[in-house]
Amino acid sequence: MPIASFSQDAAAPTATPETSAADSAAPAQDATDKPVTADTVVATVGGTDITLGHLVTARASLPEQYQQMPANLLFPGLLSQLINQTVLEQAFTGEVPKGVQVSLDNTRRSMMAAVSLADYLETAVTDEMVQKEYNAEYGDGYEPKEEYHAAHILVKTEDEAKDLIKQYNDGTDFGKLARDNSTGPSGPNGGDLGWFSEGMMVKPFEDAVKTLEPGQVSEPVQTQFGWHVIELIETRKQAPELADVEGEIRSKLQEQVTNAYIDELVAKADVDKSASEGIDPSVLDNTGLLE
Repeated sequence: MPIASFSQDAAAPTATPETSAADSAAPAQDATDKPVTADTVVATVGGTDITLGHLVTARASLPEQYQQMPANLLFPGLLSQLINQTVLEQAFTGEVPKGVQVSLDNTRRSMMAAVSLADYLETAVTDEMVQKEYNAEYGDGYEPKEEYHAAHILVKTEDEAKDLIKQYNDGTDFGKLARDNSTGPSGPNGGDLGWFSEGMMVKPFEDAVKTLEPGQVSEPVQTQFGWHVIELIETRKQAPELADVEGEIRSKLQEQVTNAYIDELVAKADVDKSASEGIDPSVLDNTGLLE
Protein backbone atom coordinates (compact mmCIF):
# COMPACT_ATOMS: atom_id res chain seq x y z
CA MET A 1 0.00 0.00 0.00
CA PRO A 2 1.53 3.32 -0.98
CA ILE A 3 2.08 5.81 1.78
CA ALA A 4 0.30 9.08 1.05
CA SER A 5 1.98 12.41 1.55
CA PHE A 6 1.73 14.37 4.76
CA SER A 7 -0.67 16.84 3.15
CA GLN A 8 -2.95 14.31 1.44
CA ASP A 9 -3.11 11.28 3.76
CA ALA A 10 -6.68 11.10 5.02
CA ALA A 11 -5.43 8.92 7.83
CA ALA A 12 -2.74 11.41 8.77
CA PRO A 13 -4.13 14.84 9.74
CA THR A 14 -1.67 17.69 9.50
CA ALA A 15 -0.80 20.00 12.35
CA THR A 16 -2.29 23.46 12.00
CA PRO A 17 -1.99 26.76 13.87
CA GLU A 18 -5.32 25.82 15.49
CA THR A 19 -3.76 22.75 17.13
CA SER A 20 -3.99 23.11 20.88
CA ALA A 21 -0.88 24.13 22.79
CA ALA A 22 -0.90 20.82 24.62
CA ASP A 23 -1.09 18.82 21.39
CA SER A 24 1.38 20.92 19.36
CA ALA A 25 4.23 20.91 21.84
CA ALA A 26 6.99 18.36 21.41
CA PRO A 27 7.63 16.22 24.50
CA ALA A 28 9.54 18.14 27.12
CA GLN A 29 12.85 16.79 28.35
CA ASP A 30 13.57 16.79 32.05
CA ALA A 31 17.13 17.53 33.06
CA THR A 32 17.26 14.08 34.67
CA ASP A 33 16.10 12.24 31.53
CA LYS A 34 18.50 10.43 29.31
CA PRO A 35 19.54 12.38 26.17
CA VAL A 36 17.19 11.77 23.28
CA THR A 37 18.52 9.71 20.39
CA ALA A 38 17.16 8.35 17.14
CA ASP A 39 16.09 5.26 19.14
CA THR A 40 14.08 7.24 21.69
CA VAL A 41 10.54 5.80 21.63
CA VAL A 42 7.75 8.37 21.30
CA ALA A 43 4.81 5.98 20.83
CA THR A 44 4.04 2.27 20.79
CA VAL A 45 1.31 0.83 18.59
CA GLY A 46 0.38 -2.80 19.14
CA GLY A 47 3.92 -3.61 20.22
CA THR A 48 5.55 -1.64 17.39
CA ASP A 49 7.76 1.25 18.50
CA ILE A 50 7.71 4.63 16.78
CA THR A 51 10.95 6.47 17.48
CA LEU A 52 12.31 9.98 17.12
CA GLY A 53 14.37 8.63 14.23
CA HIS A 54 11.16 7.76 12.42
CA LEU A 55 9.82 11.28 13.04
CA VAL A 56 13.01 13.01 11.92
CA THR A 57 13.09 10.94 8.73
CA ALA A 58 9.43 11.66 8.08
CA ARG A 59 9.98 15.38 8.52
CA ALA A 60 12.95 15.33 6.12
CA SER A 61 10.78 13.76 3.43
CA LEU A 62 7.95 16.30 3.68
CA PRO A 63 7.03 18.44 0.65
CA GLU A 64 8.99 21.67 0.46
CA GLN A 65 6.06 23.83 1.58
CA TYR A 66 6.06 22.06 4.95
CA GLN A 67 9.81 22.23 5.56
CA GLN A 68 9.66 25.74 7.03
CA MET A 69 6.86 24.99 9.49
CA PRO A 70 7.83 25.18 13.19
CA ALA A 71 8.70 21.85 14.75
CA ASN A 72 6.07 22.27 17.47
CA LEU A 73 3.37 22.31 14.78
CA LEU A 74 4.85 19.46 12.73
CA PHE A 75 5.49 17.13 15.64
CA PRO A 76 1.88 16.10 16.48
CA GLY A 77 0.88 15.80 12.83
CA LEU A 78 3.84 13.62 11.97
CA LEU A 79 3.30 11.45 15.03
CA SER A 80 -0.38 11.02 14.14
CA GLN A 81 0.60 10.14 10.57
CA LEU A 82 3.00 7.42 11.71
CA ILE A 83 0.48 6.05 14.21
CA ASN A 84 -2.26 5.97 11.57
CA GLN A 85 0.02 4.29 9.06
CA THR A 86 1.06 1.72 11.67
CA VAL A 87 -2.49 0.76 12.62
CA LEU A 88 -3.41 0.49 8.94
CA GLU A 89 -0.39 -1.71 8.30
CA GLN A 90 -1.28 -3.92 11.28
CA ALA A 91 -4.90 -4.17 10.11
CA PHE A 92 -3.80 -5.68 6.81
CA THR A 93 -3.87 -9.46 7.10
CA GLY A 94 -2.90 -10.51 3.60
CA GLU A 95 0.47 -11.20 2.05
CA VAL A 96 2.76 -8.23 1.43
CA PRO A 97 1.98 -7.18 -2.15
CA LYS A 98 4.75 -8.02 -4.59
CA GLY A 99 4.97 -4.41 -5.75
CA VAL A 100 5.53 -3.20 -2.18
CA GLN A 101 8.15 -5.84 -1.43
CA VAL A 102 10.26 -5.20 -4.51
CA SER A 103 9.97 -1.46 -3.97
CA LEU A 104 11.25 -1.92 -0.42
CA ASP A 105 14.07 -4.11 -1.75
CA ASN A 106 15.10 -1.49 -4.30
CA THR A 107 14.85 1.38 -1.80
CA ARG A 108 17.06 -0.42 0.71
CA ARG A 109 19.55 -1.40 -2.00
CA SER A 110 19.73 2.17 -3.30
CA MET A 111 20.09 3.78 0.12
CA MET A 112 22.72 1.31 1.34
CA ALA A 113 24.67 1.68 -1.90
CA ALA A 114 24.75 5.45 -1.30
CA VAL A 115 25.91 4.92 2.29
CA SER A 116 28.60 2.49 1.17
CA LEU A 117 29.88 4.81 -1.53
CA ALA A 118 29.89 7.85 0.75
CA ASP A 119 31.91 5.87 3.29
CA TYR A 120 34.44 4.92 0.63
CA LEU A 121 34.74 8.44 -0.76
CA GLU A 122 35.58 9.89 2.66
CA THR A 123 39.18 8.77 2.16
CA ALA A 124 39.33 7.83 -1.53
CA VAL A 125 40.24 11.31 -2.81
CA THR A 126 43.09 12.95 -0.92
CA ASP A 127 44.40 16.50 -0.94
CA GLU A 128 47.55 15.16 -2.58
CA MET A 129 45.49 13.73 -5.44
CA VAL A 130 43.70 17.05 -5.90
CA GLN A 131 47.01 18.95 -5.96
CA LYS A 132 48.50 16.50 -8.47
CA GLU A 133 45.48 16.84 -10.76
CA TYR A 134 45.63 20.63 -10.45
CA ASN A 135 49.30 20.63 -11.42
CA ALA A 136 48.57 18.38 -14.38
CA GLU A 137 45.76 20.58 -15.65
CA TYR A 138 47.14 24.03 -14.90
CA GLY A 139 50.90 23.54 -14.78
CA ASP A 140 53.43 23.86 -17.59
CA GLY A 141 51.80 23.91 -20.99
CA TYR A 142 48.49 25.31 -19.79
CA GLU A 143 47.21 28.13 -21.98
CA PRO A 144 45.04 30.38 -19.82
CA LYS A 145 41.77 31.70 -21.20
CA GLU A 146 40.83 35.33 -21.32
CA GLU A 147 38.80 36.13 -18.22
CA TYR A 148 36.60 39.10 -17.60
CA HIS A 149 35.65 40.94 -14.45
CA ALA A 150 32.47 42.90 -15.09
CA ALA A 151 29.46 44.47 -13.45
CA HIS A 152 26.03 45.06 -14.91
CA ILE A 153 22.68 46.68 -14.33
CA LEU A 154 19.62 44.69 -15.38
CA VAL A 155 16.36 46.52 -16.16
CA LYS A 156 13.16 45.74 -18.05
CA THR A 157 13.29 48.22 -20.92
CA GLU A 158 15.79 49.73 -23.33
CA ASP A 159 14.70 53.23 -22.34
CA GLU A 160 15.57 52.51 -18.69
CA ALA A 161 18.97 51.25 -19.80
CA LYS A 162 19.61 54.36 -21.89
CA ASP A 163 18.65 56.61 -19.00
CA LEU A 164 21.09 54.79 -16.72
CA ILE A 165 23.88 55.24 -19.26
CA LYS A 166 23.11 58.96 -19.34
CA GLN A 167 23.25 59.15 -15.56
CA TYR A 168 26.57 57.31 -15.61
CA ASN A 169 27.98 59.68 -18.24
CA ASP A 170 26.83 62.58 -16.09
CA GLY A 171 28.99 61.30 -13.24
CA THR A 172 26.83 58.92 -11.18
CA ASP A 173 28.75 55.96 -9.79
CA PHE A 174 28.03 52.71 -11.66
CA GLY A 175 27.79 50.70 -8.44
CA LYS A 176 25.24 53.13 -7.00
CA LEU A 177 23.16 52.93 -10.17
CA ALA A 178 23.23 49.14 -9.93
CA ARG A 179 22.25 49.08 -6.26
CA ASP A 180 19.40 51.52 -6.85
CA ASN A 181 18.04 50.15 -10.13
CA SER A 182 19.18 46.65 -11.05
CA THR A 183 16.62 43.85 -10.86
CA GLY A 184 19.32 41.19 -10.99
CA PRO A 185 20.65 39.32 -7.94
CA SER A 186 24.00 41.12 -8.21
CA GLY A 187 22.32 44.51 -7.78
CA PRO A 188 22.89 44.83 -4.01
CA ASN A 189 26.57 44.15 -4.67
CA GLY A 190 26.85 47.04 -7.10
CA GLY A 191 26.19 44.72 -10.04
CA ASP A 192 29.55 42.97 -9.61
CA LEU A 193 29.57 39.60 -11.43
CA GLY A 194 33.08 38.59 -10.44
CA TRP A 195 35.35 36.77 -12.88
CA PHE A 196 34.02 34.70 -15.79
CA SER A 197 35.38 33.24 -18.99
CA GLU A 198 34.03 32.46 -22.44
CA GLY A 199 30.91 30.33 -22.42
CA MET A 200 29.80 31.26 -18.92
CA MET A 201 27.46 34.07 -19.95
CA VAL A 202 24.66 34.18 -22.53
CA LYS A 203 26.02 35.04 -25.97
CA PRO A 204 24.70 38.62 -26.42
CA PHE A 205 26.14 39.53 -23.02
CA GLU A 206 29.45 37.82 -23.73
CA ASP A 207 29.75 39.41 -27.19
CA ALA A 208 29.21 42.87 -25.71
CA VAL A 209 31.83 42.32 -23.00
CA LYS A 210 34.40 41.34 -25.61
CA THR A 211 34.01 44.70 -27.37
CA LEU A 212 34.77 46.71 -24.25
CA GLU A 213 38.02 47.99 -22.83
CA PRO A 214 38.51 48.02 -19.04
CA GLY A 215 36.66 51.02 -17.63
CA GLN A 216 34.18 51.22 -20.51
CA VAL A 217 30.41 50.91 -20.22
CA SER A 218 28.33 49.29 -22.95
CA GLU A 219 25.31 50.45 -24.86
CA PRO A 220 22.07 48.65 -23.87
CA VAL A 221 22.35 44.90 -24.43
CA GLN A 222 19.26 42.72 -24.70
CA THR A 223 19.11 39.10 -23.51
CA GLN A 224 16.25 36.85 -22.47
CA PHE A 225 16.58 38.30 -18.97
CA GLY A 226 16.01 41.91 -19.97
CA TRP A 227 18.22 44.88 -20.85
CA HIS A 228 21.76 45.16 -19.49
CA VAL A 229 24.20 47.99 -19.03
CA ILE A 230 27.64 46.42 -18.66
CA GLU A 231 30.83 47.82 -17.15
CA LEU A 232 34.05 45.94 -17.91
CA ILE A 233 36.25 46.35 -14.85
CA GLU A 234 39.36 44.39 -15.85
CA THR A 235 40.62 41.36 -17.76
CA ARG A 236 43.27 38.75 -17.09
CA LYS A 237 44.92 35.66 -18.50
CA GLN A 238 46.17 33.34 -15.82
CA ALA A 239 45.66 29.88 -14.41
CA PRO A 240 42.90 29.77 -11.80
CA GLU A 241 43.86 29.42 -8.17
CA LEU A 242 43.52 25.95 -6.68
CA ALA A 243 40.83 27.18 -4.31
CA ASP A 244 38.73 28.32 -7.27
CA VAL A 245 38.73 24.94 -9.02
CA GLU A 246 39.23 22.52 -6.12
CA GLY A 247 35.54 21.58 -5.98
CA GLU A 248 35.47 20.84 -9.70
CA ILE A 249 38.68 18.80 -9.54
CA ARG A 250 37.54 16.88 -6.48
CA SER A 251 34.21 16.03 -8.14
CA LYS A 252 36.00 14.77 -11.24
CA LEU A 253 38.34 12.62 -9.18
CA GLN A 254 35.46 11.25 -7.14
CA GLU A 255 33.70 10.20 -10.32
CA GLN A 256 36.85 8.50 -11.56
CA VAL A 257 37.54 6.60 -8.33
CA THR A 258 33.86 5.72 -7.99
CA ASN A 259 33.78 4.09 -11.41
CA ALA A 260 37.04 2.24 -10.73
CA TYR A 261 35.86 1.13 -7.28
CA ILE A 262 32.55 -0.23 -8.57
CA ASP A 263 34.29 -1.99 -11.47
CA GLU A 264 36.68 -3.59 -8.97
CA LEU A 265 33.83 -4.72 -6.70
CA VAL A 266 31.89 -6.17 -9.61
CA ALA A 267 34.99 -7.99 -10.91
CA LYS A 268 35.53 -9.57 -7.48
CA ALA A 269 31.87 -10.41 -6.90
CA ASP A 270 30.22 -13.64 -7.95
CA VAL A 271 27.94 -12.11 -10.59
CA ASP A 272 25.91 -14.39 -12.86
CA LYS A 273 23.69 -12.64 -15.40
CA SER A 274 22.93 -15.72 -17.47
CA ALA A 275 19.36 -15.84 -16.16
CA SER A 276 18.63 -12.57 -17.95
CA GLU A 277 19.53 -13.98 -21.35
CA GLY A 278 16.55 -14.46 -23.64
CA ILE A 279 14.21 -12.24 -21.64
CA ASP A 280 12.34 -9.79 -23.87
CA PRO A 281 13.18 -6.25 -22.63
CA SER A 282 9.58 -5.19 -23.32
CA VAL A 283 8.54 -6.93 -20.11
CA LEU A 284 9.75 -3.81 -18.31
CA ASP A 285 6.44 -2.24 -19.37
CA ASN A 286 4.40 -5.03 -17.79
CA THR A 287 3.43 -3.63 -14.39
CA GLY A 288 0.96 -6.46 -14.08
CA LEU A 289 3.84 -8.66 -12.96
CA LEU A 290 3.76 -6.80 -9.64
CA GLU A 291 0.12 -7.56 -8.90
